[in-house]
Amino acid sequence: MKRISFTLLVCAALGLTLGVSQARNHPWGEAEGAKMQNAVQERTGELRKATFAGGCFWCVEADFEKVPGVVEVISGYTGGHKENPTYEEVSAGGTGHVEAVQVLYDPSKVSYRELLDFFWRHVDPTDAGGQFVDRGSQYRSVIFYQDEEERRAAEESKKALGESGRFQTPIRTEIVKEAPFYRAEDYHQDYYKTHEYKYKFYRWNSGRDQFLTKIWGNEKSPVASSGKKSGDGKPADDVLKSRLMPLQYKVTQEQGTEPPFKNEYWDNKREGIYVDVVSGEPLFSSKDKYDSGTGWPSFTRPLTPENIVKREDRGLLTVRTEVRSRHADSHLGHVFTDGPPPTGLRYCMNSAALRFVPKEDLEKEGYGEFAKLFEQ
Repeated sequence: MKRISFTLLVCAALGLTLGVSQARNHPWGEAEGAKMQNAVQERTGELRKATFAGGCFWCVEADFEKVPGVVEVISGYTGGHKENPTYEEVSAGGTGHVEAVQVLYDPSKVSYRELLDFFWRHVDPTDAGGQFVDRGSQYRSVIFYQDEEERRAAEESKKALGESGRFQTPIRTEIVKEAPFYRAEDYHQDYYKTHEYKYKFYRWNSGRDQFLTKIWGNEKSPVASSGKKSGDGKPADDVLKSRLMPLQYKVTQEQGTEPPFKNEYWDNKREGIYVDVVSGEPLFSSKDKYDSGTGWPSFTRPLTPENIVKREDRGLLTVRTEVRSRHADSHLGHVFTDGPPPTGLRYCMNSAALRFVPKEDLEKEGYGEFAKLFEQ
C-alpha cells in the first residue's frame, strides 16, 4: 500500500500522531489507522517535505522521483480555497488551486536548496500563464515554503537564476506560504508508471522536454538521476530483455528482420494504429496500410512523421533507408520508393517492432486523438 506509506511518512516529517478516534474515522479504516500511528511513531523526525507546482503533476512527480534522497512524491492540489477539490474542478479553473506535488525527502542525502535547483531545471519559470501545452493559472509554477528558512532559500535561488542570464525574460514563478495540500485521485498517482504509453505520448507532445533541452542542453543538475527512470526515456537494456520477446528484442535493438508472411501484422486488416512496441509512440495507421505482396506490414506514410527517424543503411552490400522510432530509437524497418500513390513510398516494417491498438481501444489506451480518423 504505497500511498498509505507515503502519508505515514508525511505525518512523520511533520511530527504528527494519530489518536484512536482519528484512526477510526480515517478513510482507510481503523486497522490501517492503527498501523499509521505505529509507523509514525517509528519514523518521526527522519524526513522532510517540500511542495512544488510546475504544470502537469504527472511530469513533475516523474521528474522528482529520479532524485537520490527522495523517498516519495505525491500528486495533488494546493493553494486554493476549495476544500477537497476534484481533478475536474481544478482543471476547469476557479478553485484557486494548482496541480502540485509534495516531495518527501531525506535531508541527509539531498538538501532543500538542491531540490530547488532541480525544480528550476524542469519547468519554464518565465511562464506565468501555465506550463507548456497546459494553459491557465491552475498550471502555473509555484514554490510553497514551510518556514522562513525555506522562503529565504527559494528567494535567493530565484534571484540567482534571474541573474544567471539563462533566460531572456523575468522569472515569474511564485513563492508563497504553504497551504493545505489535497491528494489527487488514485488514478493520477504514479501515472508515468501505470499509464506509461499515454504518459510518454502526452509528455512529448506537451513540448516540455524540447524546451528543457533548448535551455539546458545536456547540462545536468547536481542532483541528477541516480538511475531511476521517469518513464519518458528508453528503458535500460536488462529491462528491455525482460519485457520483450526474443524476436522483438532482436528486431528493435539488434536491427534484425523477421520472416515474411510469418509475422503478426502482415495480413492484419483491422482498423487502428500501430505504435512502437517499446515506447508506445504512435507510428502508423491502418488507413495507410496496404498489401505490398512482400509479407511484411507496409504503409504509404507515417501517422506521426515527427516520431520517425530515417538513416542511411549500407548493410547487405547496398544502400537503403532505415526507419527508426524517435523516442525509443527502435529499429522498425526500411522505406522504399516503390510504393503506391499518393506518396509513392513503401514503409516496410517489422511486426515485431510494432504493437497494434484497435480503434475501439484508442481512447482507453491514451490515443483518443486518433479516434476521429476512424469515424464514419
